[in-house]
Amino acid sequence: LLSMMAFDRYVAICNPLRYPVVMSKAAYVPMAAGSWAAGIMNSIVQTSQAIGLPFCGDNVINHFTCEILAVLKLACADISMNVISMVVANMIFLAIPVLFIFVSYVFILTTILRIPSAEGRRKAFSTCSAHLTVVVVFYGTILFMYGKPKSKDPLGADKQDLSDKLISLFYGVVTPMLNPIIYSLRNKDVKAAVKNLVAQKEFD
Repeated sequence: LLSMMAFDRYVAICNPLRYPVVMSKAAYVPMAAGSWAAGIMNSIVQTSQAIGLPFCGDNVINHFTCEILAVLKLACADISMNVISMVVANMIFLAIPVLFIFVSYVFILTTILRIPSAEGRRKAFSTCSAHLTVVVVFYGTILFMYGKPKSKDPLGADKQDLSDKLISLFYGVVTPMLNPIIYSLRNKDVKAAVKNLVAQKEFD
């Protein structure tokens, strides 16, 4: 979805006159549906592979949720196929979208720098600022989680387990909570309300 949004920003800034045609309902509905379908399919594959593994001994998941990496740590069998499928998923859902976003923003930045007026450049950049912030927060946390899918940690890795839990919590709870705040800050009314709130705090 974030890579599709990067494409939306690319069209809006680099080809503004064609935006209504390129980003029509016939285009963005399949794009969104395709993103959701791909995510659901990946979840089904990862879950079905994990369910087929044998689990022995202490089956208490050392995590807030049934996170796939935490579940794989409990398996007492070869999990090489799970790791391979996770690496493939990482390429599809992390590497390729990040590359797509990067290329989109190279074109966007090139176009913004060609705008003669400073006000025009500021407006064009403000169009992308919220999306860029969400991309950095989202992919920053998810790359820490899935960038290197190790299923077995060294013995006594309590700090590693705690770090995984906190990153997962940030990715699963904090990031979705930040999204509407980040995007709404571009709204003039919201900006005015925030400024008034800050001013009141300073006078209190």
